[in-house]
Amino acid sequence: MAQTIIKSVKALEILDSRGNPTVKVFIDLEDGTRVSASVPSGASTGEYEAVELRDGDMKRYGGKGVLKAVENVNKQIAPLVIGMDSVEQATIDYSMIELDGTENKSNLGANAILGVSMAVAKAAAASSKLELYEYLGGAGVRRLPVPCMNILNGGEHADNSVDFQEFMIVPHGAKNFTEGLRSGAETFHALGKILESKGYSTAKGDEGGYAPNLKSNEEAMELIIEAIKKAGYIPGKDISIAIDSAATSFSIDKKEHYDLKWSGRGKMTSDDLISLAGEWIEKYPLILWEDPLAEEDWKGFAKFTAKFGDKIEVVGDDIFVTNTKFISKGIKNKTANSSLIKLNQIGTVTETINAVRLCRDNGWRAFLSHRSGETADTFLADFAVAMDSGHLKSGSASRSERLAKYNRLLEIDAMLGDKALYYWK
Repeated sequence: MAQTIIKSVKALEILDSRGNPTVKVFIDLEDGTRVSASVPSGASTGEYEAVELRDGDMKRYGGKGVLKAVENVNKQIAPLVIGMDSVEQATIDYSMIELDGTENKSNLGANAILGVSMAVAKAAAASSKLELYEYLGGAGVRRLPVPCMNILNGGEHADNSVDFQEFMIVPHGAKNFTEGLRSGAETFHALGKILESKGYSTAKGDEGGYAPNLKSNEEAMELIIEAIKKAGYIPGKDISIAIDSAATSFSIDKKEHYDLKWSGRGKMTSDDLISLAGEWIEKYPLILWEDPLAEEDWKGFAKFTAKFGDKIEVVGDDIFVTNTKFISKGIKNKTANSSLIKLNQIGTVTETINAVRLCRDNGWRAFLSHRSGETADTFLADFAVAMDSGHLKSGSASRSERLAKYNRLLEIDAMLGDKALYYWK
């Protein structure tokens, strides 16, 4: 019997970074290898994401318990995968999909399926005496992602007067990942001092970025530029800015009508938002814009990309949900030029890899991402290196569940040494 055969599978309910339940899966192989994987959870979710199974029992965790998902792992998935070879990732993943029997994994739960899928990959890598990024990416993989660090929060990730959900700094001018992370952290701390000096709150949102009440969305940009300079860097050369509007969160119809309600700017159309974006792209050192329009505003997205796609990276998140069906539609209609990639949006490692490959094969970029509800699991860091994505968002330079990913990337950077690559495009 192969030593990489799965011997046991066991799931457990644990808590994520927001104190909400999530699934942790333990896998043992015949050779004694034992690993675990924990599943992240999103707050700002797309309508067509794979379903995260919650118990709905209001007597436990306000209905957010995951005991059903845990039971599905222990009683349905475990008997299926025990005896299977952990190196057969695709076979195991598609067997779980077949067992679930739904298009959105609502039967077993994407959180149950993904926990097993991630743990299988970890187990096979450990048994093979390979780092996870090597196992998933191959012997030649050596590119570290540029960290897109969320240093100022708004929208549904913070209780403030900023409409757009994430303002990120992108240290693409650094010579390597280690220096890029340092410059990002220095800028983050510089921003904190600036906010304090102006009498603003330095409270933090879900992903570790500051969440002050500002006078406008534009002030967020101005403060970040001030912070970049205060930290000793040149905006646009050393460090640029990326935005995640999460426009579905302030869309009235999820199509072409919007309400920038938190800042008080009021009602806008797709064309109004595109016009505003044009002003910002001319004025500020923007390099990437995620979800500038809502998840069903396909026409608006295509207009935005036609106008700005040769200047910046236009990323679709809620509109594509890491699903090859929607990404393919986006490629055909020139909806964007990049897709956000989240493991738990689709629910298996294999399907996530397929989404990345589809982007790459069609000249798109793949932007690897965490979720607002995270754990200390570092799978995402290795996965970003394995996928050669070139960039990753994993939150700010605060909160241990975010820093766990960055610290793992520091380890990988050190392992690769002079062989490591670090560049934006």
